[in-house]
Amino acid sequence: MIADMSLRSVFFCVLLVVSNPVFAQNENAEKPKPKEYPLGADSARKDGVPAGTVTKHIWKSTVFPQTIREYTVYTPAQYDPKGTEKAAVMIFQDGHAYVRETGQFRTTLVMDNLIAAGEMPVTIGIFINPGWFAEKLDKPQGWKAPKGVRSNRSVEYDSLSADYATFLEKEILPEVGKTVRLTDDPEMRAICGISSGGICAFTVAWERPDLFRKVLSHVGSFTNIRGGHVYPALIRKTERKPLRVFLQDGSNDLDNAHGNWPIANQQMAKALEFSNYDFKFVYGEGGHNGNHGGAILPDSLRWLWRKDSN
Repeated sequence: MIADMSLRSVFFCVLLVVSNPVFAQNENAEKPKPKEYPLGADSARKDGVPAGTVTKHIWKSTVFPQTIREYTVYTPAQYDPKGTEKAAVMIFQDGHAYVRETGQFRTTLVMDNLIAAGEMPVTIGIFINPGWFAEKLDKPQGWKAPKGVRSNRSVEYDSLSADYATFLEKEILPEVGKTVRLTDDPEMRAICGISSGGICAFTVAWERPDLFRKVLSHVGSFTNIRGGHVYPALIRKTERKPLRVFLQDGSNDLDNAHGNWPIANQQMAKALEFSNYDFKFVYGEGGHNGNHGGAILPDSLRWLWRKDSN
């Protein structure tokens, strides 16, 4: 009797493995290759569209002591330095990834085209890199700090505090404002980032909606790196804030000890929907990079800067 039950148990287990794709999955099987998304015409230079100017700067912070960083300022051709009208502002974290004309985002080209078409306001773009603990920058900043130099990126971007918003308010905006007229209207200020820069963008607006009310996040790290996984619950249990939020992510995004990025972004979208936010979530098949976000950047900016509320 016991032997018969054991045989039946073995048979049941074998049947379960064969019939259930979760159990039957080959652990050594290759993961699906992330989908590649092509750039469109709005991400290329167009004949007859005037190009804005791009200037590079170095900044030593006091909000984040002993750090140094690059930042780049984009000024559209339509900005009138002799006029009185203040320009809209859009800030990009990991600025080096967004400002390159041959990168995945090509943001200045997109802004040239959309501003010329009247599909976004005359906007000053500020592309900021995370701080490095160094006396000087010997070469242009990229994703990784050179050997022997420590990056402050995770502290600045992943922390759930108002520190980075204070850094923008007290240091970067006033400094850029010395040469161009920037709006004080939070409805005309947007903030954007990729990965940890995406959650940073949301945190700035969440903590200081009096400063920024438009958010664009690409493959945002709403996971437990420094507690960011709590946002969906906070959104559901906090009175709605006057924010407009665009989220992009893909089914081939990261899944590691910090959490599952696709699930985290889906939870964010459901929380924003539950709390009746003005939001949009574009979910594709991309990986943890800027390919999909760059391909849809023109439409993302059109949606973010649209004049209606729907």
